[in-house]
Amino acid sequence: MVFTQRKTPARLASPAARKLPRQYLFWFMLIYIIAGLFGRDPWKTDDVAGIASMASAINHDNWLTSYIGIMPYTDYGPLTSIIGGAFLAIFSPLFELFTTPLNAHIIAARLPNFLYFFGMMWGVWYGTYLLARRDEAQPLPLPFGGEPHPRDYGRMLADVAFFFMLSSVGIVIRIHETSFFPLLMCIHAIAFYGFVRLLDHPTQGSLVIGLMLVAALMTQGLIGVAPLLIVTIALFIAPIYSIRIKVFLFLSLILGVLLSAVWLSTAYNHDPSWILHWWKEQQIAFSLQHWSEIPKSLRDLAWFLWPSWPFALLALWNWRKWFDAPHIFIPAIFVIAHLLVIFSARDAFEPEYGPLTIASAILAAMAIPTLKRHIINLLDWYSIMIVTLGLLTIWVGWSALYLGIPAQIQRNIMRLIHGFDNSINWIAVAAGLIVCVLWYKVIAWRLKANPQAMWRGIVLSAAGTIISWLLLSVLWLSAIDYNRSYRSTGESLAESLKRHAPTYECVTGINVGKGQAAAFYVFANLRLSEQKHCRYVLIQTTEDSVAQESFAHKDDGKVIWQGQRPAERHGEVFLLIDLDEN
Repeated sequence: MVFTQRKTPARLASPAARKLPRQYLFWFMLIYIIAGLFGRDPWKTDDVAGIASMASAINHDNWLTSYIGIMPYTDYGPLTSIIGGAFLAIFSPLFELFTTPLNAHIIAARLPNFLYFFGMMWGVWYGTYLLARRDEAQPLPLPFGGEPHPRDYGRMLADVAFFFMLSSVGIVIRIHETSFFPLLMCIHAIAFYGFVRLLDHPTQGSLVIGLMLVAALMTQGLIGVAPLLIVTIALFIAPIYSIRIKVFLFLSLILGVLLSAVWLSTAYNHDPSWILHWWKEQQIAFSLQHWSEIPKSLRDLAWFLWPSWPFALLALWNWRKWFDAPHIFIPAIFVIAHLLVIFSARDAFEPEYGPLTIASAILAAMAIPTLKRHIINLLDWYSIMIVTLGLLTIWVGWSALYLGIPAQIQRNIMRLIHGFDNSINWIAVAAGLIVCVLWYKVIAWRLKANPQAMWRGIVLSAAGTIISWLLLSVLWLSAIDYNRSYRSTGESLAESLKRHAPTYECVTGINVGKGQAAAFYVFANLRLSEQKHCRYVLIQTTEDSVAQESFAHKDDGKVIWQGQRPAERHGEVFLLIDLDEN
């Protein structure tokens, strides 16, 4: 395809393509992923369900399918459970030398997040680098020379895409979960790399795409693999690839189908009921949104994809005459594919929004060399203002919670964490102050050094996002953990089971959600059963139902345990009933 007759919108001199040292990128990633990953319990729903399914893989030898205890967990695929279970088997015995078995399991289950996060960032960086160093992506040659070398230009834009990913607001919490979400993000980022790699190394790209197709299916089912299939079909039809490359693209699809068939057939022979349940979930995964719900999805996407989406739109506009060039078409078709899935998925939300941040960040990077200098500087000042305001807000909330100033804010917070011990942790306070000093140092560096590189505008946004998340983790993690953890409730239930039913064979769950079932499996080792004739029944009900004595099996047995989370706000209550005592 010939692009030489069109005028590129990118304007850049070689000093603006100065790359960042690789160790800086590594430290950015390491601080980002460590903050908030450890020192807390798994939270409902997907976070604790992920750990429960990993533990079930080891305890019940479920390595082809996923379970929560002995209950099929068919909401998603088993790949997260398989990888996490392997980490539990390898690292839990080591961590048990220093902590309790439960905490050792939790720590070990979070180690794969490093693998997923670094894999995601590698896919984004390297995919962008390969696109940006291509001839059609290069900036306009200067009259007397001085334009950057394609390799330097590619590295600069890859750094920008890297920082856009770190700045993404919507993925910060979910990427720290022990759920399928971080793995799905890694898969889609590496798949993007594979589609780009096809352009210069078809064999390698084809292999990567085929593996990522089956990995996406085994992670989130049809919803997870659908965007990649749409991209595959679109690139097969579009004139981006040559005939030879399209042959390799077709082979990658065949590879993905064959590997998926191997997994499905093997899992069916091992556990046919799980596959049948899983397939029923896939059949109801898609449901076209009503037109009135589309504005809500767009509103949610506006904050989830911030700050990359405005720059992604600018890239599409400024490069509109180059839409059929790979560096615009491939990320753009990724965006379109994910939007199609979002608007056709049943109850689409953060898990479906997440992979969209990858293509949005890469498109946003393509906009940077087309922008005026004052717009990039505006991003600097915007980041300084918003992040500083955010840090002040975190401190105001901390002051309200621990010092009672302002009093009204404290009352509002305590409604969410009723019973929380708000004695001050001075180590956390000192760490919070150090984090704020670090933000001051970053601003001082930016103002003093005044770097000419094009990544200067987004690096403050990325650093601000990391520092805000780090401060929130330092000052607020214990309060958030108190609000969302089931540890105390699970330990209370475990003690009751040990006292009243030390040799129970099965417990039937009634109205117990997947997240709660997972939490009780993790914290109480309770294996809820789908059998209807168990001696013991665990009921999830409400305070009003208990007060009115209108819960199930009220007259059939004896309540031997009643519990709820200390910070429960919605009246959620759990009852353990012995049906042999009435």
